[in-house]
Amino acid sequence: MDSQTEKSSDQFSGRLGLIFATIGAAIGTGNIWRFPRMVGANGGGSFLVPWLIFLFLWSVPLIIAEFALGKRSRVGTVGTFRIFAGRRFAWMGLWTAWINCAIGFYYAVVTGWCLNYFQIAIRGGLSQEVDTIEVWNTFLQSPEQVIFFQMITVLITLAAIWGGAKAIEKANVTLMVSLFILLFAALFLSFVMDVKDGTLDGFIYMFSIQPEYLVQPETWINGLSQSAWSCSAGMGMAITYSVYMRKDEDTTLNAATMCLANNSISIIAGLTVMMAVFSVSSDPLGAVSGGSSAITFLVLPEVFAQAPGGPVVQLAMVAIFFLALSFAALTSMISTVELCVRNFVDHGFDRSRSVALTGLAIFLFGIPSAILWIKIDPSTGVAFPQFLEVQDHIWGYGLMFSGLFMAYTIWKYGWSRYKAWQIENDVDGFSLRDYLDHGVSAFRDDYINTGDNDWWIGRWWDYIIYLGFPLMFSVLMLSYFADLLANVDDPWNPSNPHGISIILLFWGVTASLFVGFNKVLISRPLFRNVPEGADVSIDALPGGSDPHIFQVGDELPDHVKEELGLA
Repeated sequence: MDSQTEKSSDQFSGRLGLIFATIGAAIGTGNIWRFPRMVGANGGGSFLVPWLIFLFLWSVPLIIAEFALGKRSRVGTVGTFRIFAGRRFAWMGLWTAWINCAIGFYYAVVTGWCLNYFQIAIRGGLSQEVDTIEVWNTFLQSPEQVIFFQMITVLITLAAIWGGAKAIEKANVTLMVSLFILLFAALFLSFVMDVKDGTLDGFIYMFSIQPEYLVQPETWINGLSQSAWSCSAGMGMAITYSVYMRKDEDTTLNAATMCLANNSISIIAGLTVMMAVFSVSSDPLGAVSGGSSAITFLVLPEVFAQAPGGPVVQLAMVAIFFLALSFAALTSMISTVELCVRNFVDHGFDRSRSVALTGLAIFLFGIPSAILWIKIDPSTGVAFPQFLEVQDHIWGYGLMFSGLFMAYTIWKYGWSRYKAWQIENDVDGFSLRDYLDHGVSAFRDDYINTGDNDWWIGRWWDYIIYLGFPLMFSVLMLSYFADLLANVDDPWNPSNPHGISIILLFWGVTASLFVGFNKVLISRPLFRNVPEGADVSIDALPGGSDPHIFQVGDELPDHVKEELGLA
């Protein structure tokens, strides 16, 4: 451990760098392969209605909260919960970091798939006469190939974050600008395909509202789940990147810009897929609703191979799509690994060593997802990675608890401020009116509407965080488990990889270990990354008086060195 690892604070060069980094964190493969599937399966434009509503009911409010938390704490997820929720709750930040890391184990494998398909595409290996099932099966059943592209993914990610905030900013600006250009090029080619068949039916389906879908609960639940995952709201990404904010950076406008940009990319990707599929497929809805891997790696190469303009245009179409998909996946990998690295650096570990060790862990623990339980679906003959799917099954919904922990932190802060107001004003008993004015609104008044924002946030935000979010969280989780009970055979069998017991077992063991590890977490010094002129007191926060919290560049006191055995 080295308390002098970083001699000065690290920060983005400006708002543009922060916005591109956070947009890169939000945009991933889900925008490009999951979103079109959700649109196809839920009535096209009918799905867009709840999806857009939950953008403002879930994603934007939570991202605002994350920016506000990280901007004041100036540390990653572990330190933020340690400061805002109190020393006993640092484990909540560890949960957030771990689940992101666990997802990174298999997400690096998925990103490797995308990189591989790009290189196959540019070599002409996805042309019209190619059997896409054979291409997919051959690759997935070749462990050395899957591991090779997984390793390439990890190396690119480490190169992007090795130099800190400026390197992350440069990588995200480059990747995101390239992604925008590639997606617009793919959109144009898909538009030409849809126009050529004389109907524009893909475009029309994308924006046509079918009222019968709006009365189906699953349409709304799917809209909520897509919004919850695609913006990375409540997952700690915005907390991590807000550590590098300049002192006068706006939290509310940045949050809205990030979420709207994320949804815009989803619309572009959705249109690209819809118009292309509708122009060539006799059963377009069946094609786009056939599952994430199926639509991306089996259906879309066949669709793009039929683009008008001959072999050159067809090759360009499929190559552009998979390069865009690779860029989207890489920006998410960058934020995932940086979230983990930031927590190590906050606790005084050397950044280069933290990056290297995190990358090594991502690679090694991702190997099982790359090579284990590669099975063939007997009904379709298509290979699928069951171990990877089990990992996604376990940890995907675990991220939802991170958002709940953030909401709890805000509720806890509001209650403590209300009790402090009662003591200051010698008020006894509980008054809902006073609680709303001096408790519920406290976090918003103290950490969101700080004077740096272009947009003032009203009481609507309080209602969403205090009432709307727990309701939406409950609906999302209950619907998920209800679906498992209804559609999974023997769901309570712990050996069933798709059941409920395996999820609860892993969640329970992980949470118990982290709660037990909490004392070790809070015994370590925490170094806040505070840019020049941005030093704001944290003493009033539950963990703000922690004697082991310092700023980057501070020399550890002798008594702390003695406690840590560094004297």
